[in-house]
Amino acid sequence: MSAEGGVKAIVAALIANLGIALTKLVAWLLTGSSSMLAESIHSLADSGNQLLLLIGGRRSKKPATPEHPFGYGRERYIYAFIVSIVLFSVGGLFALYEGYHKIREPEAFHSWQWVPVAVLLVAIALESYSFTTAFRETNKTRGSSSLITFIRRAKAPELPVVLLEDTAALLGLVFALFGVSLTLLTGNGIWDGVGTIMIGVLLVLVAVFLAIETQSLLLGEGANPEDIRRIEAAILSDGGTVEHIIHMKTLYLGPDELLVAAKIAVHHDDTAATVADAIDAAESRIRKAVPVARVIYLEPDIYHANKAKPEPAEAVASGGEEGAAHGAAH
Repeated sequence: MSAEGGVKAIVAALIANLGIALTKLVAWLLTGSSSMLAESIHSLADSGNQLLLLIGGRRSKKPATPEHPFGYGRERYIYAFIVSIVLFSVGGLFALYEGYHKIREPEAFHSWQWVPVAVLLVAIALESYSFTTAFRETNKTRGSSSLITFIRRAKAPELPVVLLEDTAALLGLVFALFGVSLTLLTGNGIWDGVGTIMIGVLLVLVAVFLAIETQSLLLGEGANPEDIRRIEAAILSDGGTVEHIIHMKTLYLGPDELLVAAKIAVHHDDTAATVADAIDAAESRIRKAVPVARVIYLEPDIYHANKAKPEPAEAVASGGEEGAAHGAAH
């Protein structure tokens, strides 16, 4: 995903949510509708979430330091995870509490009765603008993948987060319209509480799903199968210096930076200069095939059958103890 596309979607969502939150708060003050209050808190939480995503994107661009030699790319994952917590606690749990309270003590609307309906219709139009922007930016990057596949496999969290938030917001507005309309038609305030409960359940489910997906990114995900095949092909297409790949591991250091660590088999009688040239050429081919592969460590070795199995993750991360004896990492 392009960073520009993600920022564009976030800004569109932020503008829409601020406007929606203001109108919902006014409607709540005029009518006392719990659905309006829950939706206004939802929109305020979403606005805060968009600010968090923008902050995370900005902080992720800090240069690497000795303490953080691989940079700060994962800041974007951390802030996306915070978004899921905010959505769950501020949005979902508050709506559930407010809905429960409204069902226990139902109260019909006695003034400005049709204001909530008008506000919700305007909010649906504004939220549709935000969702359309996020959907359009997503279509530029997801290729032939379905939306669900894109959300689950995307390494950049901004567009999936905005898509999920906007989807939840549109559904939440429909639920609020359901509760408010039935309250107006029947004069029974319980329906307003029911709509609020539906909003709370929706937000909790979306927050849990988002937390699970973001947790996976925080733990560290490798390249997708297609990119792995491209990297392997790039390593092996050198004309014969590299016999084959003994083992390889990949890890996303951030949405736009992939680490590639591989032990490659070379001929036992190759000179050090030949091996070094082959590694440099392989690195160049890898970066051309998979542009996000920016950190590459290739360790030359002489192939033996007992080296065909992957080493533990700790050995790959450190370059392996055998690296000092068999070659150098570039």
